[in-house]
Amino acid sequence: MRVVGQEEYGVRAGELARAYEGVLFEDVHREVLPHLPPPGARVLDVGAGSGRDAAALAGRGYRVVAVEPTDALRDLGRELHPESGVQWVEAALPEVGGVSGVFDLVLLSAVWMHLDEGERRTGMARLRELVAEPGGKVVITLRHGPPPEGRRMFDVPADETIALAQEHGLALVQRSGNPDRMSRPLVHWDALVFEVAG
Repeated sequence: MRVVGQEEYGVRAGELARAYEGVLFEDVHREVLPHLPPPGARVLDVGAGSGRDAAALAGRGYRVVAVEPTDALRDLGRELHPESGVQWVEAALPEVGGVSGVFDLVLLSAVWMHLDEGERRTGMARLRELVAEPGGKVVITLRHGPPPEGRRMFDVPADETIALAQEHGLALVQRSGNPDRMSRPLVHWDALVFEVAG
């Protein structure tokens, strides 16, 4: 399934990539850094965009697979981070097709808000299949605030996401609220870290 409204990401890929790359991984994910696995672990970045996070994780010594459904963003990611060693895959939530194996960390940064309720349920089941046991983690950031005009977005409550993750055997280990790192008015974020329940 390709997300409705994804065409805009292709048309505006250059502009979006500049915005994404203008913010450091360490700033966007500051609260998540203590939960990163040891170097050498397998990491899956779902909805990788321009590759900012995927390249930063590869630079920290992880084996990274970056999933991005938009051709133009995937191409820009390869161009912007040619030495990163990131493996790029054309796929999208909720199915994340073409990805096999399990990962020590699955990252969804600014992605979950594009899925409707049914897609979120399917997507969470798929994420659970992709995360390693024991100790595998899933990080989901949730955008709150008015969506940009013309984009398909849902203001997904953190409590809904936490409950859905728990139904699929993922326990919440950290929740933090964050301001928007791009200084957009009325926009703020939740960062949720889940671990495979023991």
